Amino acid sequence: MTQNLCSSLLKWTDFNSQLKETQSTSITSAKIQVNGVHLHYRQTGRGDHAVLLLPGMLGSSQSDFGPQLKSLNKQLFTVVAWDPRGYGRSIPPARDFPPDFFERDAKDAVDLMQALKFKKFSLLGWSDGGITALISAAKYPALINKLVVWGANSFVTQEDLKLYQDIRDVSKWSEKIRKPMEEMYGHEYFAKTCEAWVDGISQFADKADGNICQHLLPHVKCPTFIIHGGKDPLVPQSHAEYLHKQIKESRLSRGRDLQEDGKADNINVPSKFFMCKINVLACAKA
Repeated sequence: MTQNLCSSLLKWTDFNSQLKETQSTSITSAKIQVNGVHLHYRQTGRGDHAVLLLPGMLGSSQSDFGPQLKSLNKQLFTVVAWDPRGYGRSIPPARDFPPDFFERDAKDAVDLMQALKFKKFSLLGWSDGGITALISAAKYPALINKLVVWGANSFVTQEDLKLYQDIRDVSKWSEKIRKPMEEMYGHEYFAKTCEAWVDGISQFADKADGNICQHLLPHVKCPTFIIHGGKDPLVPQSHAEYLHKQIKESRLSRGRDLQEDGKADNINVPSKFFMCKINVLACAKA
């Protein structure tokens, strides 16, 4: 009888261990109301280090971070990837671009993590998500642990405006990049929102020095890793260098193969450079 009891306990322990492992590696998908909007997010992992992944223009948790949600260290990190309002599955509302849309996204992102009961967390953002992450780190320093941004800029130049206009017409995008967007949004919403984004980002050129968040960069106090892709079609290297100069606790890395066809390395090469980025979060001193 004792032997049978021990055997049963061992089986139960093994089952419980497998259950916990499954729970830690599974990816949950849900919506939560934040600032009057039902925001969609995906979450995985059971680690002590909470991380929010912030997608780029027209991106979502699945389109921009699907591979990372599957492959990141689930014991080290608790990973949340969100769909900003008007993107992915956070529709409605339709996406719009008022003058403060980056600040709005920053508040939504931080409030989302607080609604999920994370007291402190790190941010990994690319493109527009990188800008949102910079603003979040500057405005809510007590909440942000570490910061990784790539493909981000803090101001808009005349050169940038020309690059933005080049992507205004989505029919000129490569099929490799256009097709997933059309599958997610439908052609009309995708095309309309891309045009609206170009107008939205271009409005910053009318401000002094093309300012998006230049004035906030000195307020970023957390350890920051800035990455620039050698093939980035939208963000010249000078933007990454400027961020590095303005953010005191920052490091700059130039990745030669970080971007291809206008889409981030975190989609096309999910297992190599991105894992280096996130390992910085675990290894860098707070």
